[in-house]
Amino acid sequence: MPIQPIQGFSRIGEENAFAVLARATQLASQGKDIINLGIGQPDFPTPQHIVDAAIKALNDGHHGYTPATGIQELREAVADDLGTRYNTDVSSDHIMIMPGGKVTMFAAILMMGEPGTEILYPDPGFPIYRSMIEYTGATPIPIPIREENDFAFSAKETLGLINEKTRLVIINSPANPCGGVTPKEEIDALVKGLEAHPDLAILSDEIYDQMTYDGTEHISLLSYPSIRDRLILLNGWSKTYAMTGWRLGYSLWPEALFNSVRKLAVNAWSCVNAPAQFAALAALTGPQDAVASMMQAFDERRQFVFKELNNLPDISCVKPAGAFYAFPNIAQTGWMAKPLASALLEEASVATIGGPDFGVHGEGYIRISYANSLENIERALQRIDDFLRTRKPDS
Repeated sequence: MPIQPIQGFSRIGEENAFAVLARATQLASQGKDIINLGIGQPDFPTPQHIVDAAIKALNDGHHGYTPATGIQELREAVADDLGTRYNTDVSSDHIMIMPGGKVTMFAAILMMGEPGTEILYPDPGFPIYRSMIEYTGATPIPIPIREENDFAFSAKETLGLINEKTRLVIINSPANPCGGVTPKEEIDALVKGLEAHPDLAILSDEIYDQMTYDGTEHISLLSYPSIRDRLILLNGWSKTYAMTGWRLGYSLWPEALFNSVRKLAVNAWSCVNAPAQFAALAALTGPQDAVASMMQAFDERRQFVFKELNNLPDISCVKPAGAFYAFPNIAQTGWMAKPLASALLEEASVATIGGPDFGVHGEGYIRISYANSLENIERALQRIDDFLRTRKPDS
């Protein structure tokens, strides 16, 4: 019998967007004209001044280890940026520079999850939440993210899921995969309710915090002093600065947990690579025009996607308020979501992600990423239109 890892590894799931990307790449290598509306990464290059900062760091000899927590200049820049944007005091002593956003999820869930405990997470939501919860042996409790709420979470529904076994609540706004942004009144109500559960940790995934539209305001949980002593804030550079491949993120930790995450870094990844940290410093302290230009382009695409999706046969779509995703309702087409996504890729050469890949409440939806050119999006939606008018669901 071949060697086997411990049982916990059998519970680890996947992020199917990468499987779809691999299949799309394989089909493209066979000569097919694949349009990828599946992967969640900006299609823009990293701004040049950020790239230049990394090159300079290499040329200046920054080739070695840094502190496990990150270089001090970057930690201070993160604290200053958060403090300025959310009008609050943030100490660099509580900032961890991480090798991507997922690592903060991994660390927080690993600290809080064990058999006999429960962790609440958004559903539909980023698939790694549930994967990591199940790995720890904790019970994943989905927070339903509903279309009738414009894909914002309900504070009342979330609070109603908390019991004596709950150790961690995960919140994500602006949200992947639905593009929802939870309004201030719901955040206010959630925080007020959480005040009655002082032993409950909170992970706020705010990686899309600078990606909102139509004047929609992102409300950070960092703005609420009553929960700061148990708030873990996840953020980074991947989406805002088109730096997905740099593997770079940051998190703010409560004092009670900071040394634990520092020790985890020492044991697991030592530190984030030095040149990337200098690039991140340039991103925060340098010109922000590229961010504004990207957001203008995303908004133009969002308007187009929203309009055209609602013109497709038997498709309806809530207008996304944040991130760069639409989550159209495909229930009236007669297709189940994952078979539809698979058929669109194999037969129409358009990559999308089936809603169930984001959780049990994702059936009846597919995710469309508009992190692609307007021309490609237009071609993709025309292909989906043609497909739906001519191809009936398999019986």
